[in-house]
Amino acid sequence: MRSLVTGASGHLGSYLVRRLLDEGFEVVALVREESDLWRLSDVLDRVELIRADLSHIKRAAPAILEARPEAVFHLAWQGVTSGFRNDPVQLTSNVTGSLELFEIARASACKLWVGTGSQAEYGKHDSLLTEETPVNPQTAYGVGKLCVGLLTEKLCQLSNMRYVWLRLLATYGPKDDEKHLIPSVISHLLRGEHLSLTSGEQRWDYLYVEDAAEAIARAAMTEEARGVFNLSSGEAHTVREITERIRNLIDPSASLGFGEIPVRADQTMHLQADIRKFQAATGWTPRTSLDEGLRRTIEWSKCAIEADIEDER
Repeated sequence: MRSLVTGASGHLGSYLVRRLLDEGFEVVALVREESDLWRLSDVLDRVELIRADLSHIKRAAPAILEARPEAVFHLAWQGVTSGFRNDPVQLTSNVTGSLELFEIARASACKLWVGTGSQAEYGKHDSLLTEETPVNPQTAYGVGKLCVGLLTEKLCQLSNMRYVWLRLLATYGPKDDEKHLIPSVISHLLRGEHLSLTSGEQRWDYLYVEDAAEAIARAAMTEEARGVFNLSSGEAHTVREITERIRNLIDPSASLGFGEIPVRADQTMHLQADIRKFQAATGWTPRTSLDEGLRRTIEWSKCAIEADIEDER
């Protein structure tokens, strides 16, 4: 199947590209003009690149139409970090750009639209998230994701395209952004730096990135997979437990500064999803335990830090 992956140079996007290639897909990777393609360096000779920003996606229309993707995996999104959660770009760029991308895909005779949504579409809930949980986004980011999900669902119905929308919770693994919790904790501990933390009472559901990529590919290859699904590991662990597991794998004697910074007032304290609907539709289940995923991530981070040190010499 010929496929277009947007956000292909990002953390999850790069793993999805590899997974699709392994499954025999032809991959066209849409990346920003300024994107550093280091996460894709080992597969660049196997993909076709289109450089374009989501906010100016019409400029890429001729190249996408020429590529004629049968499936579009839409992962690209601007402003995913906390500082941009209520930025106007969520609507002016992401929603508009996503809808323009959909129109280009439809014109290219695409038959499958797979979009990555977010738990932010649900807003704050203290209970297990199911696909029936009422949506009540609290940020512009969540509103934007929900808008794109709802609008593309209707457009797919009108266009006879199969629609899959995956409300993703949190992923982790090698090559992740160091601003995120798990890679930040690993980096600090590997460098012997003190780590100031909240009390760590938050319970969060993390999915290993390779498992997430496998799930997205499985959804594409399963004709029965249609509609909205939650995507996560299905298990939640406290931030304190996750941090302590990382510490124990790196240096059991290292101290951790729990309680040194306050929990934000808008902090989500319980984030966990029921994934049985997706499992029933696709047969997918997470393969990587938290301990194994953390071990792999730590090993990759060690190599990356050593390479940085060597480059500085």
